[in-house]
Amino acid sequence: MTQENETRKHPKLVAIQQVSEGWINKYVLTYEKDNGETFTYESVSRKNLEDYTEQLERNAAGLPPKPDAVCIYPILPNDSILLIREFRYPLNAWCVALPAGLIDEGESLEETINRELMEETGCRLRTDLEGPAYQLLPQSGFSSTGMGEENVQVAIAYVEKAGEPQLGENELIETFELSRDEIGRFLDTNTSPIGTRCQLLLEASRRLQVLRKRLALAQNPLTKNDFA
Repeated sequence: MTQENETRKHPKLVAIQQVSEGWINKYVLTYEKDNGETFTYESVSRKNLEDYTEQLERNAAGLPPKPDAVCIYPILPNDSILLIREFRYPLNAWCVALPAGLIDEGESLEETINRELMEETGCRLRTDLEGPAYQLLPQSGFSSTGMGEENVQVAIAYVEKAGEPQLGENELIETFELSRDEIGRFLDTNTSPIGTRCQLLLEASRRLQVLRKRLALAQNPLTKNDFA
């Protein structure tokens, strides 16, 4: 990754100006081209100026980003997928999504996963498994690279019911389950807004389920008795 960044030419970041402050901060980035010309690009971040500058410098150096949030793909004991419908104020609409949230200062990823699961769904990581109850994707990813640098770690989590959701004052969240066989129909018929990560992971699950069925059929071919 570092070598790729070093060999590919790109404009040089020469200035960062913060132009608004709040829950989300707005910045104007000034870049300089090889010919000396400069141009500006607007971006947003939850980070303050110091932390935002540090993150952009880490990105330029090819260093692994520090995840800002987690996104959880929860699998219930019956192998169904646990999803949420959340009213998203920037959309002014209910959105199908996966449980997710920001990593609090000093929290480990496992602590964040458990906290967000409990807050949004009333579930927790399973305690009856011999091995780990969650698996992280090998690399965390950026949410919206045309707008900001928020970095999200996706976790595949095996969860169990532990109580009632502990929603914040203005959080509106409902939970629902999809069996593996229901995922395809849901994706084909859903008309509600849906989060991109949720959509992609469900599509991957749909395709895996199709492959499983084809493999099972290849190992156990149909006979005339199946149609009797």
